[in-house]
Amino acid sequence: MESKDNVAREDSAASDSSSFPSSSLSAMSSSSETQVNGVLCREDVAFAMSAAEEDCAGCSSDPVVVTEQQAFVTAASTPPGSPSFWPSGCGQRFKLLIEGDIQLCRLDHTRTVVSKIMNSKYLRRWESHHLNLGNSEIFSTTPHGFMENVISYSSIVDINKISRWDAGHKFCFRITITDGSLLLQAASSYLRDQWLHSIHWKQQISKHGKLLRNTRRMDVLIKEIRQMVDLSLTTPIQDETVHQFPLELVSFLLQKNGDGIGPGDQEQIITALAPLLEKTSPTQHMCDFFSKHCKKNPRSKLILELFTPVVHRILKHNMDFGKYPRMRTFVQEYIQALSTQNDGIEAVKNFVRSMHGIGSQCPHPRVLPNLVAVCLSTIYSCYEDKKSLLTSPMNTREVEMSELDHRLIIYISILQTTSEFDDWRLQIASILQPIPFPDDALLHELFIQHMTPLLSNIGSDKRCDSHATVLAVRDGKEGWFELYCPGGIACYDDGELHCVMLHRLMACCCRRKKFLQSKFKMINPWQLLALRENAAAMDALCAVLEFDISENPDHRMQIVTTLQSTPLGKKMYTDLCERLSLLEELQQKGGPHKLTLPTKSTDADLSKLLSSGSFGNLECLSLAFTQVTSSCAHDLIKLPSLRYLNLWSTQFGDPGLQLISEHMHKLQVLNLCETPVTDKGLSYLSSLKSLRKLNLNSTHLSALTFEGLKEKLPSLQECDIRYTDAW
Repeated sequence: MESKDNVAREDSAASDSSSFPSSSLSAMSSSSETQVNGVLCREDVAFAMSAAEEDCAGCSSDPVVVTEQQAFVTAASTPPGSPSFWPSGCGQRFKLLIEGDIQLCRLDHTRTVVSKIMNSKYLRRWESHHLNLGNSEIFSTTPHGFMENVISYSSIVDINKISRWDAGHKFCFRITITDGSLLLQAASSYLRDQWLHSIHWKQQISKHGKLLRNTRRMDVLIKEIRQMVDLSLTTPIQDETVHQFPLELVSFLLQKNGDGIGPGDQEQIITALAPLLEKTSPTQHMCDFFSKHCKKNPRSKLILELFTPVVHRILKHNMDFGKYPRMRTFVQEYIQALSTQNDGIEAVKNFVRSMHGIGSQCPHPRVLPNLVAVCLSTIYSCYEDKKSLLTSPMNTREVEMSELDHRLIIYISILQTTSEFDDWRLQIASILQPIPFPDDALLHELFIQHMTPLLSNIGSDKRCDSHATVLAVRDGKEGWFELYCPGGIACYDDGELHCVMLHRLMACCCRRKKFLQSKFKMINPWQLLALRENAAAMDALCAVLEFDISENPDHRMQIVTTLQSTPLGKKMYTDLCERLSLLEELQQKGGPHKLTLPTKSTDADLSKLLSSGSFGNLECLSLAFTQVTSSCAHDLIKLPSLRYLNLWSTQFGDPGLQLISEHMHKLQVLNLCETPVTDKGLSYLSSLKSLRKLNLNSTHLSALTFEGLKEKLPSLQECDIRYTDAW
């Protein structure tokens, strides 16, 4: 029988003990007959000997004798409270198991003759169970047999990985409890390790949770927090709850005892949590705790050393501050504390630059929207606080108003810093285009003055997607361009910023008749700026004359007089007269009816050709397979009789379509085959009511835009849409 074999082995081990120090033997012989609080008993040693021998018996043909002292040393080599199965340096990760199917059997440690017989490997009975790992216990969904009673985590003494019990049971591990052991067998080594680490994680968080909820001593509390954080960072379990559980537990404690924690203990708790906060975002109650610390200790070294990585993570990964308002409050208090450092607002600007990084593109797309959300929220709250201060006593009102103004400057400087980066400038421009600020802000001189550098960066950007955002987002609503116009509510700089915007708009996408017609009311302010020798205003007035925006002769004469009142204006008006003279010559009757430019002709070639004589009779112009771009549209709109225009396989794009749609209303045939036009440009064609034939083959036309064109072009008879999305 196996029990007799075990006794023989124990006797053999005792006879071999002469080779070990007597102190070790006396320590072994004095071990208790029972196992209490994790101390190994003699039955555990015998059990480990039996298990090890069975492993060796299944793996080797030679008999292996495991002495009692060897088994004792092996079993006792892991310190109490640490997992004996922990793989040193192992990088394998496991998903946290909550439930699953597994085979198990239970071994009794009473060591009677009957129990030893029943525990032998030939008579062990294995049961299949669906185990659940609860918050405080392990239980089976079918409570019968070995799992009739639940196993609380507090009753677990140790968890061991067993390489093999016999030839038929390979992937096993052992859970030692106070009155016996559970042997569990998984389908693979990975599943065995997954169960093993999951049970150990559940056991440890149950133990730490009880200790943290019941302890009153702050030094013990901080020690337990450190141990729990270390466990979360070193466990092979990979699950979002691994990092969240310690934070949620500490949040509960802070919510319960937050007011009774001193400043020194607060710093120790924050320091203990710092490694974990680099991997996950803080909870809402923890954000409250951090916010209070920033407000009470704004110059604490923890703000720069520990809170900075936390705020970095929040700004990089947060998706919605509406769901986590306390997180936004923490970021606001952190920025406010940052501004009290020696560098002041410059420290805040350096923080924003560090969020972008040294590259030309910020690798984190959520950073800018989160920063803007924090800034807009703070600006709105500042003006709400200003309203409430109107009823406060005069002696405190000025001090509090000054503090609110300082806070406004901080957050406007953040927005300004974001506009220093090319990739962020496009985004911040589109976000600010609807003017998302309260009306009180637009009437506040300090706010307007500090917004000027930001809007100057946007308005002077050469990219059309950026500087076009200074215009109103829709008709009937004012944009930044109108607000900063002389006479506008935000004009405190005599129109300097308005002229910066006007210069870039006229140099790029807005030198058009439709744009100037929509800004007819600004002609008088432009005249005032022209009298002050502003070149951008003079250029705009010349465009007004060139495109016949004003039909009133007296008004036109007033514009001419304004231009001639300064040397620069006089020169610009003279140049305009020369261009108009050439235009009249170009539009005189005569010249060819049809014209085809050779391939590889450029915009400059077309301009030079049209300036060589009269083309008033030109009705058909083919630029197919040339290298012309949208820039040639400025020359095309000068041809009064043009009916047929072929732009097949050119680089004529959306800006060119926008221009010709405003001037060439007699156009009947237009070929845009294989051009880079998109829905944005094609939508402008709806104003060409005389179009009969339209070729959009191989363009970026969508079905929705095509349906809109068919409705708005009543004369359209033929339209080629092959190889488009509308085909």
